[in-house]
Amino acid sequence: MTAIPSSNLIAFVLVAIPIILIPGPSVLFLIGRSLSLGKMGGVVSSLGNAVGGVVLVVAVAFGVGTIIAQSVIAFTVVKYLGAAYLIYLGVQALRHRNAHTTTAEKTPVALSQWKILSQGFVVGITNPKSTVFFVAVLPQFVSFGAGSVQVQLLVLGLIFMAMAVISDTAWALAAGFARDWFARSPRRITTLSATGGVALILLGVGSLFVPHATR
Repeated sequence: MTAIPSSNLIAFVLVAIPIILIPGPSVLFLIGRSLSLGKMGGVVSSLGNAVGGVVLVVAVAFGVGTIIAQSVIAFTVVKYLGAAYLIYLGVQALRHRNAHTTTAEKTPVALSQWKILSQGFVVGITNPKSTVFFVAVLPQFVSFGAGSVQVQLLVLGLIFMAMAVISDTAWALAAGFARDWFARSPRRITTLSATGGVALILLGVGSLFVPHATR
């Protein structure tokens, strides 16, 4: 039976906490989504982003992530795809910045939430920095005498993602509440939505050139 030693778990959590709490690309993405779409948009984006992260954890645990991390071509492709998608979402937020001042009945709620969830998923699964983090950091806390290495990597990754969801959701809610306060004025909410779009575009462009050690 696979059981990660408690000392390894505690050490991993202590390392993961600052990495998760310090705002990185993932947090900035969710803040931008909350500013553009409101609290629920940010929370749903957080869940989609987490699902994408879980897929990365599974991939890393069973070796696929190692291929991406060690292949310059594969890493670069994923990096540019993720950046392009962030820029696309930012442009869409700018194009539809006035839509948030009109009635919500025009878009079915379920369809809108699924779309937001899928967009968050794409951003989460195309984040090469997360892949590199999982490949480089998770193995350091594996006990080779405790059982299946793959299972231990999977458990550590899922623990990290669970902690990340709590932190990311808190950031998304905080940004969403700020947006609601500005929403008392249609002009202010339009400006705020545009700001969220610009933030996503800058995040996408910046991810091409600036290395991040945080999420």
